[in-house]
Amino acid sequence: MPQRDRTRSSFLIGLAAVAALVAAPARPAEPQASARSLAGQVLVATQEMQDPRFAGAVIYMVRHDETGALGVVVNRPLRDVSLALLLQQTGIDSKGAQGTVRLHAGGPVETRRIFVLHTADYTSDSTVSGKNGIALTWEPDILRAIADGKGPRRVLFAVGYAGWGSGQLDAEMKAGVWVRASADEALIFDSDYDTKWDRAMSRRKIDL
Repeated sequence: MPQRDRTRSSFLIGLAAVAALVAAPARPAEPQASARSLAGQVLVATQEMQDPRFAGAVIYMVRHDETGALGVVVNRPLRDVSLALLLQQTGIDSKGAQGTVRLHAGGPVETRRIFVLHTADYTSDSTVSGKNGIALTWEPDILRAIADGKGPRRVLFAVGYAGWGSGQLDAEMKAGVWVRASADEALIFDSDYDTKWDRAMSRRKIDL
């Protein structure tokens, strides 16, 4: 099997160095319509949050249905890495690739894998369409598209994601450790990380 085919479904990521080959996960289910679905909104950790992994977190929700939930933390930057190096390590031609991409701590699940949250002007076979013009992709071909100037308008590269089993997030919402808030591109993609929690909390929605 050609090297590019063997590594097509993998991103090379690392925190101390870009040095760990990772395989793409099974495709998440498409978001399901639900009167209680939080898909397309953000979760904001409250002062009641006792889990240090989520203290102060703002999470964009990609999926929330009867089977569970999946989201990406958007306010925890890690480091910048070379786009050319990421392409090289995934077996994709890095010719002409310039600049860097910023990695973020997306959550405690699958922490050796990269997930790309982005505007919905880009799509591939591995893209999960979200709401409010935001989608999630994990295939590394999105890197080549970005290098060629054909990628999404705005992106957030996340190492790992946040996930909940069936009914788990609903129970946490009832316990008051999360509130929900409306999402927009600025909140998700801008680099003003220090204000994201305050901005998200200022648009919280009250459930009666």
